[in-house]
Amino acid sequence: MANKQMRAADVVAQMKDGMTVGIGGWGPRRKPMALVRELLRSPLKDLTVVAYGGADVGMLCAAGKVKKLVFAFVSLDFIPLEPYFRLARQSGALEVMEIDEGMMMLGLKAAAMRAPFIPTRVGLGTDVLRRNPGLRLVASPYDDRDWVAMPALQLDVALLHVDRADARGVCQIKGPDLYMDEFFARAAKKAYVSCDELVESSFFETGDEARHVYWERAHTAGVVHIPGGAHPSSCAPLYGFDVKHFKEYVASAKEAGGWQQYAERYVHCSEQEYLERVGGIDAVRKLPLPVF
Repeated sequence: MANKQMRAADVVAQMKDGMTVGIGGWGPRRKPMALVRELLRSPLKDLTVVAYGGADVGMLCAAGKVKKLVFAFVSLDFIPLEPYFRLARQSGALEVMEIDEGMMMLGLKAAAMRAPFIPTRVGLGTDVLRRNPGLRLVASPYDDRDWVAMPALQLDVALLHVDRADARGVCQIKGPDLYMDEFFARAAKKAYVSCDELVESSFFETGDEARHVYWERAHTAGVVHIPGGAHPSSCAPLYGFDVKHFKEYVASAKEAGGWQQYAERYVHCSEQEYLERVGGIDAVRKLPLPVF
């Protein structure tokens, strides 16, 4: 079996300016933040980002990496609107496709099925159609109704974080919600996954461990072992999101030069240095799980 282990730098080296990049997770939950930090350290630019966004989107906007954003929301949950995304949006720095959460899921699902679109009632009668004049209606062949044709959201690359993976690319998520990560993996030409724990393949042959594997390993192009790689977002059931760190991050957006100061401390360093600066992996693993 192929060994798909890589370093984060190897993943970013596969990417090019102008690519469409899907980022898994949901707001402040199970985001591939170590891979995002590696992307922030790179010269890549003009990206189209597809995400149920959190600080991943905000940081990429702050760093000027994003040309276009396809999103349903960009939030830290307990802080409703991600601050650096807000600054970019208000300044008109982004092209956007702002759609409903369900429409985005259907767009990823269509790409995963290699279909050009999926018809849906979602969006009918709303400003989603007015704000996205490129969305089309299609007539049903079975009745006289029109449906929204949600186009496939085809991805060049997907970046995901999981609880565990083996070197072959078998990935396990044991948290209470997959979000849309399986669709991101299948919608992308290549999906790269960071994991908190790297396990032997035999791990998936015991008990019911294989029941928590949600996409075929053929969809995983590379595996990066980075303990704590979702921080400051959560990776339930291993650790929750870091409220204190998020508050520090949000506060930086209100200060002149705040992003540069934040990035100097938490981005322009190695991942080991990053972990030390946020208290170490033991402190990360003690972060309480969110209850909503």
